[in-house]
Amino acid sequence: MSSAFPPFPIPPRPSEADGRASLGRRLAPRLARPGAAAAAAVFAAAALTATGSAAPALAAPDYRWRNAQIEGGGFIPGVVFNQSEPGLAYARTDIGGAYRWDGGAGRWRPLLDWVGWDEWGRTGVAGLATDPVEPDNVYAAVGTYTNDWDPDNGAILRSRDRGETWEATELPFKLGGNMPGRGVERLSIDPNDNSVLYLGAPGGNGLWRSTDYGETWSEVAAFPNPGDYVQDPGDSSGLSSDNQGVGWIAFDKGSGSPGRRTQDVYVGVMDKENTVYRSTDGGRTWERVPGQPEGHLAIEGVVDHENGLLYISTSDTGGPYTGGSGDVWKFDLATGEWSNVSPVPSGSEDNYFGYGGLTIDRQNPGTLMVSTQISWWPDIQIYRTTDGGQSWTQAWRYGAYPERINRYEMDVSASPWLTFGKNPDPPETAPKLGWMTQAMEIDPFDSDHMLYGTGATLYGTRDLTDWDGGETVTIEPSARGIEETAVNDLAAPPGDVPLVSALGDIGGFRHDDLDRVPDLMHTGPFHGNVTSLDFAELAPEHFVRVGSGDDDSVPSIAVSADGGATWEPGQEPSGVTGPGTAAMAADGSAVVWSADGAGVHRSTDSGASWSASSGVPEGARVQADRVDPDVFYAYAGGSFYVSTDGGATFRESAAQGLPQSSVRFAAVPGGKGDVWLAGGSEDGAYGLWHSTDSGAAFERVSGVEQADTVGFGKARPGSDYPAVYTSAKIDGRRGIYRSDDGGSHWTRINDDEHQYGWTGAAITGDPDVYGRVYVGTNGRGIVYGDAAGTSHWQGGEAGWWQEGDGEYWEGGWGE
Repeated sequence: MSSAFPPFPIPPRPSEADGRASLGRRLAPRLARPGAAAAAAVFAAAALTATGSAAPALAAPDYRWRNAQIEGGGFIPGVVFNQSEPGLAYARTDIGGAYRWDGGAGRWRPLLDWVGWDEWGRTGVAGLATDPVEPDNVYAAVGTYTNDWDPDNGAILRSRDRGETWEATELPFKLGGNMPGRGVERLSIDPNDNSVLYLGAPGGNGLWRSTDYGETWSEVAAFPNPGDYVQDPGDSSGLSSDNQGVGWIAFDKGSGSPGRRTQDVYVGVMDKENTVYRSTDGGRTWERVPGQPEGHLAIEGVVDHENGLLYISTSDTGGPYTGGSGDVWKFDLATGEWSNVSPVPSGSEDNYFGYGGLTIDRQNPGTLMVSTQISWWPDIQIYRTTDGGQSWTQAWRYGAYPERINRYEMDVSASPWLTFGKNPDPPETAPKLGWMTQAMEIDPFDSDHMLYGTGATLYGTRDLTDWDGGETVTIEPSARGIEETAVNDLAAPPGDVPLVSALGDIGGFRHDDLDRVPDLMHTGPFHGNVTSLDFAELAPEHFVRVGSGDDDSVPSIAVSADGGATWEPGQEPSGVTGPGTAAMAADGSAVVWSADGAGVHRSTDSGASWSASSGVPEGARVQADRVDPDVFYAYAGGSFYVSTDGGATFRESAAQGLPQSSVRFAAVPGGKGDVWLAGGSEDGAYGLWHSTDSGAAFERVSGVEQADTVGFGKARPGSDYPAVYTSAKIDGRRGIYRSDDGGSHWTRINDDEHQYGWTGAAITGDPDVYGRVYVGTNGRGIVYGDAAGTSHWQGGEAGWWQEGDGEYWEGGWGE
């Protein structure tokens, strides 16, 4: 019942000892909101327009919002091309919204940034469909989790202008954009009668249909099988114990005509014994397709309507992290004959994987491609056939083991961090061809163009048919504009380095230039999930970060003496089970680390050795005073703690009335003993508090109803106090706020088009650029805002900006 992350573990990252590597998934915030309305068999559209319909925002300056460039960073489970308009394509992410390809700009354009705090689950996209009859229409099935930490049911979003504006219909059940099996494409449009849409529902909720362009929906009562596959029935978190339900829907276009409903419809069900169903009368009646293969799940299904064939890729799990067996099958729609056309059949010595992404070349329907769903070691494999599956070629093969002979070249110059700092170690390569690949599509208008998703980016090629002549195909990142990281912490030190980040999955970066993709994430060691970082305010080249790595032998702490450019591992005190939080003394002389399982410890030798701190409970969140190197702060369970001896001992302050949980707090640069604290929950104290005496007493900031983060940036010209930033609810409205007068007055600086779902993990201003704020999101990366009409010179000892007709230089105002 709080704004904290839910208490469930990230799906485990296989260890290097297993010869595999993966990306863990992001955690979602848990918000205290009532669930959606009760279920109904048929229900009307919600009166919601996602853009342009909300009440006016509080008076605010115009802000320009952008991303600190990373490009990718998370799992891309779905890519769809429009079948009637060249160049129109969409991509969906598991927690970071949906995107449309903007060919003129050469980048993906985000479509769901308007999703607000109270509907954060709608940033998880479980299905996406683009209308082949009226290409302006696009639909998204949204909802992040099917269990109780997502308080809302799923919804169908529909747009008549390619995602510029949306309307929503709430569903009477949840959808799982970030659940196991999320690579299955659950939403589909009848290619002949585009008023008809189908949705495959998880959770045993069956097959659903709309006959009015997605405005109202009803369950297809005649559909006989809601699915029964559960990945892990014993998972008490609910993450893997849900019935994955009904999956993909495919149409035989030739069984209908323009304006007349397609008669032959095929549906994949997550049931290993009954996985493919069909209707031959437009969805009125259904039957299990006779003679179908058993023992696997049908992950993808595509119809070659020119040749009258259905192809399916199968795996023993719904993915995306797992899959150890599978096949590719061809079904002749006329004769009812099934043929196993697997590149490597299940049961054979060389089959240790299931099949995931499956696509057909619509210009040459006998040409198909399929990927392994997962193959952690040494890499995924991609197969291609030009004769309907009679013979296959593959993206790479072994020469003299462990040598690999590749049919492709990887060019990751656009996102060089995709090497993860590793050198090729045959038969593994760096970067890998991919992992978690369930999305794969050949452009229906360009046989040379193919896109496929991985756990960290979207890859693509523009010379695909060279494959068939034995030439090398170039594969490169195709994720420009997609920013899909979950942000845990942010640091903006004074000086040349604008930003250092702590991220889920890919660790974090030092951004020397916000408009440039960094060369590499934090390494030496690499922590896949960095939970906390800090720098010494008076010596900002000194940093500390804590996080979890791929290997239990990797220490959970690292330090830097060059502003986060390079890192060295520290040592761990005994008993560490998780990274927790860390803080660095204002002059870099000490580090205080509150590690899970081990309690709070102090080091004065950059993490080489540790001594236990006293007077502070295990699990406390820690921070450092930004002026006095001897002062550290901690918070736990509604109590505030202070150390005046460099973190060796803490004492509980007398402060009363603080929230009991979900707190983040920060000390003010340049203000000794000046601390702000944000957090709480709707069933208790919730807001923003301020102390000017090192936490001896806190005063609640009036007018702030709820707050979850707090940070500081350069003071407004003429002011001596830093700008204060918070993700908060003020005057009944959620948003990103700035105060230029120490919290007496607040201005909402974001707008309804730039809400980014949940923004409760991290916020900080820029110490060198007035008005600039960095905001951590849970799936849309690092966003930052600059006031409109301002410009800046990034780096150096002085910054400048314009405001109105005047120009401000570090020394004052000028014309």
